Amino acid sequence: MKRKDYEQALEPLQLELNDLAHWLQHTGRRMLVLFEGRDAAGKGGVIQAIAQNLEPRQVRAVALPRPGERERTQWYFQRYVAHLPAAGELVLFDRSWYNRAGVERVMGFCSDAEYALFLKQAPLFERMLVDDGILLYKYWLAVDQVHQEERFAERAEDPLKRWKLSPIDLEARRRYVEYGKARDAMFEATHTRHAPWHVVEFDDQRVGRLNLIRHLLDQVPDVRVPETLLDFPPLPGKPAKERFAGPVKPIRGRY
Repeated sequence: MKRKDYEQALEPLQLELNDLAHWLQHTGRRMLVLFEGRDAAGKGGVIQAIAQNLEPRQVRAVALPRPGERERTQWYFQRYVAHLPAAGELVLFDRSWYNRAGVERVMGFCSDAEYALFLKQAPLFERMLVDDGILLYKYWLAVDQVHQEERFAERAEDPLKRWKLSPIDLEARRRYVEYGKARDAMFEATHTRHAPWHVVEFDDQRVGRLNLIRHLLDQVPDVRVPETLLDFPPLPGKPAKERFAGPVKPIRGRY
């Protein structure tokens, strides 16, 4: 999809996302969205498109690093609980507790017993979240291996994107089929009535973003909350210039 067409289609969706944020704030509802998928599927891009024009104190993106020594001794879900939304908030997880069913399982970072316990506990954990009133949505971003390879190559060549490429990503290239089997087992155990999975095709990332955002917006009532507009009168006098009288001076750069 061409950038111009994408941006024209995205703008009305971002206006609706703004309405969604007002609705959450007005009603005090809590929304939690999980973004899962293979490496380079496009999770960061769609999260950025959702949060781009929203109040950052109301809408938070969460991308947790590998657990530390202390966290590895805690209940597995414990460190995620601290990032759950409060009233009026929207939280977007760039990978979530499903790391255990994906990368940890495929790469051998957890034991068989830990993996089996996760598949048993995850639906129960999510049942508690939903019963407590959290609006929970789980998305899997699907990408074919040929497109994944193109994105890995782009990251390797672009100095501004190389930070996205890790040794785990390189190893994941060899285990494309294994990741698919782990995904299917995860779906089988955790696709429930109260917290179903939604698969979105992301071979074309721009089309995938639009489809995902449209689907997310369709999950909530189409209700616009009246906004209180601030009165914005003209300044009573001539606009003042910012001046500095002390030792600190503004930087005079080359641009």
